[in-house]
Amino acid sequence: MSLAKERKITQLQSQYVQQQERKDQIMKRRKRGLIRRLTLFGLIAAVTSVIVLSTLISQSSAIEEKAEEKKKLESQLAELEKEEKVLEEEIVKLNDDDYIAKIARRDYFLSDENEIIFSLPKKGKE
Repeated sequence: MSLAKERKITQLQSQYVQQQERKDQIMKRRKRGLIRRLTLFGLIAAVTSVIVLSTLISQSSAIEEKAEEKKKLESQLAELEKEEKVLEEEIVKLNDDDYIAKIARRDYFLSDENEIIFSLPKKGKE
């Protein structure tokens, strides 16, 4: 019965009703536009956050690699500095004539006048 009554009721075609219908249509369009804009903004925000997160992760892994490389290079630097000190000491010693004569006697079996060099076998397996 309610369907029958609804069909029998005719709508008023006044200017007020038309204005209200236009307002409703405008509000629906605005709401639909708002939903579209918010969806687009959300999508852009999600894409941006994914890009930022991937950049941060790659940068943190690069920083970790650089830190490990830095530790290795620092240890290598310490070794090279020790070697440099040893070499500098060797340079100072090589400027001394007595030290050079001692090395020549030891390595090349050179001798001074009236000097005899005895070569003893090194201790070890025979």
